[in-house]
Amino acid sequence: MTRFEGTDSYVATDDLMMAVNAAITLERPLLIKGEPGTGKTMLAEEVARGLDAPLFQWHIKSTSKAQQGLYEYDAVSRLRDSQLGDERVHDIANYIKRGPLWQAFESDRRPVLLIDEIDKADIEFPNDLLRELDRMEFFVYETQQMVQARHRPIIIITSNNEKELPDAFLRRCFFHFIRFPDKETMTQIVDVHFPELKKALLAEALQTFFDLREVPGLRKKPSTSELLDWLKLLLAEDISAEVFRSRDPKQVIPPLHGALLKNEQDVQLFERLAFMARREQG
Repeated sequence: MTRFEGTDSYVATDDLMMAVNAAITLERPLLIKGEPGTGKTMLAEEVARGLDAPLFQWHIKSTSKAQQGLYEYDAVSRLRDSQLGDERVHDIANYIKRGPLWQAFESDRRPVLLIDEIDKADIEFPNDLLRELDRMEFFVYETQQMVQARHRPIIIITSNNEKELPDAFLRRCFFHFIRFPDKETMTQIVDVHFPELKKALLAEALQTFFDLREVPGLRKKPSTSELLDWLKLLLAEDISAEVFRSRDPKQVIPPLHGALLKNEQDVQLFERLAFMARREQG
């Protein structure tokens, strides 16, 4: 039986691995929610790597339609070719562009299919996919062809909770919410990416990072991916742990904070709160 047990480059918690394996057993799509930057998209890549399975990715935009995941008929190219006298026009199949779902259905081995950020699309988008995800088949009207999945894909669907998903769609999914990592889990994640990082610097950086996330009124909390970017910069600039212990009022804000704070309101808020705290301590 196919089981996901994590990989050497992705720290998966026990409950996340359990959710992946439950979805595989039930043969239902796995719906993953969580803060941006918590590794939702990367999960599909690592499941494919861990199971040695082909990966097909469908990154959803606000303009995406369910039909694009199946196929698209390029009538414009066919018209242009007919005007040029191209022989290809006699076979309409030459103008059918296969979407990620079709590609996954044709895979010789059981694939992983990522439907990324499904909540970006129109509210009807998920419902428009119900039949295809249930029956693992769809009909191509232009060629009068029925496309059926050779192997049922392991489907991972991510959502950033930008809008509610329809109940009929939710009923067909196994759901898991990726909680933001605690310090212990975050230390394991960092160790995978930066095993050479000194423990003193890591301790100070993580404390600063989690303190920053707790600042009341912050418009955008820094995520795991932003922490990793920040640590990469700290290493590149050879920043020491002592910098974080400085009591210099001019250094109330973390070095290279542009990797963590992404708008001027949050920078100003943190400067104001941190400076007030330093004054109280002084």
